[in-house]
Amino acid sequence: MLDVKRLYWFVLKSFVPLFCMTFFICLFIVLMQFLWRYIDELVGKGLTIDLIGELFFYAALSMVPMALPLAILLASLMTFGNLGEHFELTAMKASGVSLLKVMSPLIVLMGIIAVGAFFFQNNVLPIAQTKMYTLLFSVRQKSPELEIPEGVFYDQIPGYNFFVDHKDRLSGTLYEIMIYDMSKGFDNAGIILADSGKLVMTEDKSHLFLKLWEGESFDNLKEAGSSMKNVPYRRESFYDKSILLEFDANFNRLDEDGMRNQYVGKNITELQATIDSVGRMVDSMGVSYSRTIMEAPRMGVSSVNYRPDESGRLVEAPVPDVALSKPLNVDSLLTGPNSAARVNYVSQALNKAKNMKQEYEFRSLVMKEELKTIRRHDIELQKKFTLSFACIIFFFIGAPLGAIIRKGGIGMPLVISVILFIFYYIIDNTGYKMAGDGRILVWEGIWLSSAILLPLGIFFTYKAVNDSAVFNKDAYLNFFRRLIGSNMARHLKMKEVVLVDVDVRKATGMLSSLSESAGNYLKENPKRPSYIAYWMKGYPRAPLRALSEQLEETVAYISDSRSKLVINKLMDFPILRSLWFYHPSNYKWASWPAMVVFPIGLPVYFIGLRQLSILRHELETIRSVSAQLTELLESPDPEQTATA
Repeated sequence: MLDVKRLYWFVLKSFVPLFCMTFFICLFIVLMQFLWRYIDELVGKGLTIDLIGELFFYAALSMVPMALPLAILLASLMTFGNLGEHFELTAMKASGVSLLKVMSPLIVLMGIIAVGAFFFQNNVLPIAQTKMYTLLFSVRQKSPELEIPEGVFYDQIPGYNFFVDHKDRLSGTLYEIMIYDMSKGFDNAGIILADSGKLVMTEDKSHLFLKLWEGESFDNLKEAGSSMKNVPYRRESFYDKSILLEFDANFNRLDEDGMRNQYVGKNITELQATIDSVGRMVDSMGVSYSRTIMEAPRMGVSSVNYRPDESGRLVEAPVPDVALSKPLNVDSLLTGPNSAARVNYVSQALNKAKNMKQEYEFRSLVMKEELKTIRRHDIELQKKFTLSFACIIFFFIGAPLGAIIRKGGIGMPLVISVILFIFYYIIDNTGYKMAGDGRILVWEGIWLSSAILLPLGIFFTYKAVNDSAVFNKDAYLNFFRRLIGSNMARHLKMKEVVLVDVDVRKATGMLSSLSESAGNYLKENPKRPSYIAYWMKGYPRAPLRALSEQLEETVAYISDSRSKLVINKLMDFPILRSLWFYHPSNYKWASWPAMVVFPIGLPVYFIGLRQLSILRHELETIRSVSAQLTELLESPDPEQTATA
């Protein structure tokens, strides 16, 4: 028991430092992504260090749901990759400790992290997001820091466009100034030219004081609403001129209540309350709109009406049919007394139809906005749980995968982690977008990434526990060779130590029996079966499997030979396979539909004939190689016989 505890502490001490390191690295990376996204809104605003630090702190808290799963994936990959690379995992398994038992302390730790992630999502994240977005919107509304460039127009002062040819950075004097005054509107724009000037901020940072020297001003005297081609203007020359401009350079923090009422600033209880209240409102609106549509008169007559019963509840009260003295002819409206009356009838009908269309479009828009609000709150509610589940899934992907690849360090684990996380991120964003647009249900979109990655985690865990080769290239190559029916070469080597020599009489007897079995199989099965015979009978599976086992047994026995020529000749034996094309009749669920559906069955039939021809060639090769091996084994000196 003590050894197991030491093992658990060893695994925990191997994982926890790596997890802390990878978490802060991942958090830093996603925080740089945040900075890259909002860099244009932060630069040039004259923000203080403490304000930027506060914004980045809340941004870092908001980025935890993105960094945490990636950190768990990378840390688990590195931990078990290091254990496998240093053969520590092999030593544990050799001592009778299974992989799941090695992972058990980390599974408990992942459970604790998952629970902590849930409480973080529910209690901490709404506050952090509220403060972050409030600060971000406040920064957006702050005026940029006053820094007029040289040689270009500067339009960051509301209502004015400044052009400065050059300036003295020591004294702050501006030279060759051109100002477009559009504070009174574009049509009443004025122009100010000055030789030099200074621009100073007032102490309360709410106004700019502009002092100009040696210049002229031109004011537009065009009256509002006039269409004169030659617009008069007023020209004024001045030695010095002072202008007070409105320019609020202070940082005004917005109220957090507005953002707190949004879906990003609510916990589970508040989200569910909003969903319920908006849902009831949508239901009542739907009932009201449907009742309005049902009660709308047709040709001036209502087909149904709602009246209160004894309890005061509205119940449907059908309107009796109206008896017409003669059939109603709508087209008779177009045969009015004169053309003006007919045009009036059509215009009234058209206006009424347009008004009804606009009303229903407005109602539809209101319903869509309310449903969108419900979906956004429901998405945020579901996301409170997905982070915890994603942490567990990524652990059961990373830990078994690290045990399989047995590569520690930060190279291979980092590449695999990034690829898997990008895959997860793309699927998660796709599901989020589709759920937000209402194309799929909210729970389907939010849990889509988890549903796709869960089987992957189960697969890797199963393969790692059973020591299966997941990344064995030869295994996949053999699988595809079998799938497409390509030939497989036999490889044998001379044995350095042979405990029992090959009995020639026994070996030749095995070869004779093998050759006879191959010949009988060729005689009992037609060379080119008909279309129906191929699908209904095919080649029998059991004799072919027995023949393959007999071949491998013969090769295994004769491979103990001390003759190099015998070993080389043994490699001429083919490897018999049991392909679907040999015996399609064993799969009735596929053979019958393929046979009946002629366009599908015919190409498969020709492929099967080709595979049967290859099989018969392999069986003929078995007979010929068996005869040659018998001759080599019965020769007194196989080396000399072969040379001759």
